[in-house]
Order: sequence, then structure tokens, then C-alpha cells
Amino acid sequence: MSQVGVALIGSQFISTIHYESLQRVAAAEVRAVASRTEEHVRQFAEERGIPHWTTDYRELLKRDDIDMVVLGVPNYLHCEITVAAAQAGKHVVVEKPMAMNVAECDEMIAACHIAGVKLMYAEELCFTPKYVRLKQLADEGALGDLFLIKQSEKHDGPHAPWFWDVEKSGGGVMLDMGCHGIELARWMLGRPPITSVYCDLKLNMHADKTRGDDTSILIVDFEGGATAYIEESWAKLGGMDDRAEVHGTGGVAYADILQGTSIQTYSKEGYGYAVEKAGDTKGWSYTIYEEAWNYGFPQEMEHFVHCVRDDQQPCITGHDGRAVMEALYAAYASAGQGRRIDLPFETDAKTPFELWGGVK
Repeated sequence: MSQVGVALIGSQFISTIHYESLQRVAAAEVRAVASRTEEHVRQFAEERGIPHWTTDYRELLKRDDIDMVVLGVPNYLHCEITVAAAQAGKHVVVEKPMAMNVAECDEMIAACHIAGVKLMYAEELCFTPKYVRLKQLADEGALGDLFLIKQSEKHDGPHAPWFWDVEKSGGGVMLDMGCHGIELARWMLGRPPITSVYCDLKLNMHADKTRGDDTSILIVDFEGGATAYIEESWAKLGGMDDRAEVHGTGGVAYADILQGTSIQTYSKEGYGYAVEKAGDTKGWSYTIYEEAWNYGFPQEMEHFVHCVRDDQQPCITGHDGRAVMEALYAAYASAGQGRRIDLPFETDAKTPFELWGGVK
């Protein structure tokens, strides 16, 4: 296979990033896009020169020129579309979090295994240039034995209405962004088993929009003794803040994805775009450049495309997404019960939110 035919499922914010990233991958060609709203998906395709569009993703799966689909849809659709894509013989890239629950993760993994296609979990922090270098430092022994990973991602809320609806999303900021921190820590540490979690969730700013959490703190303990401290927020004003720390017996390293690669700007009148989730650009602001590259999206898509083209094992798979989902469920249970939860953790709850139940 010289070139991988790619289809996007979804045509909103994240799919624009997926498209931009895939444009930088010589081995990929975006040949189709599917989304429910005809006017939006037609415009999305026409503006980008994508030759085929449809409002029914099942029509897209029938195409022989599509090898891989990239899902940029609400969480509650991940399982349904992944299973359908696998049965159609398409490799699947699924955005985080992997699904609504662990049972759906298992169904997705099984469907892709039976069909002999790859299930790739899109966790871009494992491809973010600063974090890749951070892991290289850790793997080289520069920091000694690692004992603490700290990660935080904060902004003032998501960009689409479905994120606020716990029936469609499954939870709040812990589910939406805590998945980043959990997998970052697993990856940095070599993916040891998680032994327990303790979580605190609050709804501080957005009670008019959601029943889900908008502020979260999670402590994850790993086999071997290391700990992760993960802090996520939809209640932080002023644009995106994304950073990590790695502490070891022989050193410490700090990495800030955005502010360390931005242009400090002062503007009396303000300007169009500074960085994802930024508000007013009047006065001082941090102007990002090469935003998608700094996050790691093009590198992530290049890896996934090459895995399909060259039949290689992805470095991050559905099994990683499942491990993250189990930890997220335990986190919501911890917040709901006010105690530490040991893993493995099993539950019949259909969404993480059910285990917390909102502000009591």
C-alpha cells in the first residue's frame, strides 16, 4: 500500500485539526468525510477539496478507496461507529475518551480483533514534541527513578454543546481531559498497572450548562510506587494552559506546551486568534504558532497512517484506551464515595457520571 485512503467521521472542531494534521502526512489522502448536518459537511468538504461527503457514515464505510477512518464525534457514538467500521474492514482511529464505558471498550477491541483491523487510540500527548523529549530524558535515566508525574490542562470550557450533556458525553472535565493525564502518566512510567485512585470533583462555574464536573483533581497510584497528580479544569479563564512535571530521584523536569512556545503579545485593540479557548485578546496575551504541531496531532496521525500502510503495531491502542476508561470510572466512583478506590474496578454503570451523580 503506497498511500492510505482516509475518511473523517465528523466535521466539527476536532475534525478540522485531524484534516490539517493529515495534510502533513505524505502517505495519507483524505478522500471522504461524513457528518449528520448536510450544509455543514458539504461546506467542510468543499472548502478543503475533499472529493466525497455524506450525511450517513455507513455510506462512507462502503467505499473501497477508504482504508482508515478517523472518528471526531461525540463519545456516545464511538462504539457504534467503531464496530461498524471494523465490520466493513476499515482501520479505526478513535478520539479520546475511548467510549462511554469499559464494556463498550471491550466491544470495540473485540470487533477490531475479529475483523483483523487496527484500533488506534488518539492520545496526542504521547506525540506532543515537548512531552516526547520529556520521556526521552526519563528513559535515558536523566531523572533517576520516577516517583511523581504531574499533569494539568485547564481552560474555560469545551467548544460544542454535547460536551455539557452528560447523557452524550458520559461525564465532565475529568472524563474529557483527565484521560490525557492518566495516559500521559502511564506512558511516562512504562504503563505499569494502576493500583488505586482518589478523586475530587466540583462544579464551580458552569452549573447553568451542565450537571457534570468542571473542576477535578485525581491522584493515581501505580504498581511499583509511582504516583500521578492530575488536575483538570473547565473553569480557568484566559485560554488553554497545558503542562507537565516529571520528578525522579535524580532530577526533575518541567514542560509547558503552549506558553513556552508562544509569542507574548500586547494589543490595545485585540486581534482574531491567540490560542485554543482564549478569550479577549486585548492587553497581554500568548499568541501560539504551529498550534497543531505543538500539540502533536500531525505526528500522531503520521504514526497511525504508517501503521496502516506498513502493517505495524500502533504505540497506543484500544487496550490503552480501555485502561484509561477503567481508571476514569474508578475516579468518578472515588469522588462519589469520598474514598480511595482500588483497581481492578468493575461496575454496571453506563457512564462515569452515574458514579458521582453531580453536586450533592
